[in-house]
Parts: sequence; C-alpha cells; structure tokens
Amino acid sequence: MFDNIKAVFAKDPAARNLLEVLLCYPGLHALWMHRLAHAMWCIKLKTLARFISHVGRLLNGIEIHPAAVIGKGVFIDHGMGVVIGETAVIGDRVLIYQGVTLGGTSLKKVKRHPTIESDVVIGAGAKVLGDLTVGQGAKIGTMAVVVRDVPAGCTVVGNPGKIVRLPSGERPPSPLDHNKLPDPVLDVVRHLDNRINAVTKLMMEKKCFSEEEFRKQHMQEEEGYIESFLEQEPGE
Repeated sequence: MFDNIKAVFAKDPAARNLLEVLLCYPGLHALWMHRLAHAMWCIKLKTLARFISHVGRLLNGIEIHPAAVIGKGVFIDHGMGVVIGETAVIGDRVLIYQGVTLGGTSLKKVKRHPTIESDVVIGAGAKVLGDLTVGQGAKIGTMAVVVRDVPAGCTVVGNPGKIVRLPSGERPPSPLDHNKLPDPVLDVVRHLDNRINAVTKLMMEKKCFSEEEFRKQHMQEEEGYIESFLEQEPGE
C-alpha cells in the first residue's frame, strides 16, 4: 500500500501532498481495490472478488481482473480506460498510462495475457496482447501494439510494434519523454527521400534531362495532383 504512494511522488511531478494523493488519484484507488479483490480470489471467494473488481471499475474507470498479479510500487497515471486481464503478471515499479490494455489473444483457459517485468514504462493507449514477456526496463511507446516479446531495455513503437534499440552510447530518454521515442516509419521515409534525391542528382549529372526540364515536369505533376484533390467531393 505505502509503496504505491511512494511511486506516485516518484513518478508524477503533479503530486503535491499526501492528502491530495490519497483522495484524488484513481490509479492508486484501483490498485488498492485490486489488492482486496485479489485476496478474495486467492481464498476462492471468486464471485465476491469479481464484484469488488467491478465496483472498482465503476468508480475509477480502470478494469483489473482480480486474478492478475501486480508487484510493488506500480503506478497507474490517470488510468482511465486501463484494462489488465486475468493472467497478466506485472512486476515492480511499472509505470502505466491511461488507455493501456494488457489483453489476451486466446479463448483457452491458459496463460493468455502478458508478463510485464520490473521498471517497464507503458505509454498512453498502448496495447500489449497475448502471452508474451516485456523485459525489465523496456519502454512501450504511445499507441504501440505489442504482439511479440520485448527484450530488456528495448523500446517498442508503432503498429505493429517494432523494437528500436538505442544507438550505442546515446543516453536513453527520460521515461516521461514520449516525444523523444524513435520513429522507424519516419526513418524509412527519410531514407527513401534521400535515395530519390540521390538518383535524381545522378540522372542530372548523366544529362538524362536538364534541371529546368525536371522542375517543370515536377511542378506540373504537383499542380495536377492538387487540382484533382480539390475537385473531389466531400467524403470521397
């Protein structure tokens, strides 16, 4: 209980005092209600456990199955829309933002939800699906969809999630700096743009066409595209 309070002060700069944290943090309330629901689940009072979990969902907007295993120092920031499935396992000091889903991908009564190891950060709206493992210290970017194991210390971005290793020697971004996560799709677009420019320059050097001819043709194509776009009816 107290480790969750410490996690709030450690990971949320908006936390000002103990009374405010106790009264106004739904993620904290959801975890405390889960502790009670999980205890009921472990002594086979499963219907009561589900009812406590349901009440917690109504009050906090956070759905945690009473069978889920959650470690110490976990912090659910804001929390609205967070869903944690039945067989999910969450380690210590994990930071979870709003809209995160730790979901299952099987209808069989087996381990079908993810295992999140300690010190992981899961960005807003991320979906981690299936019986997979997110290694210690990994970071899941905002809106990422993770369907494969994530090695420790790696960063995952995109849909489907792509593992992005930080360049050697580069200092990792702060867990709160979601805007500094690498973007592999943007990297590919930049690479293609550089290749096109290089090929165009080479063709000009070989005198396949003049720079003036290229620019004229390019501008005509751009103007034609813009005109066709403007002629479209709304909703097309």
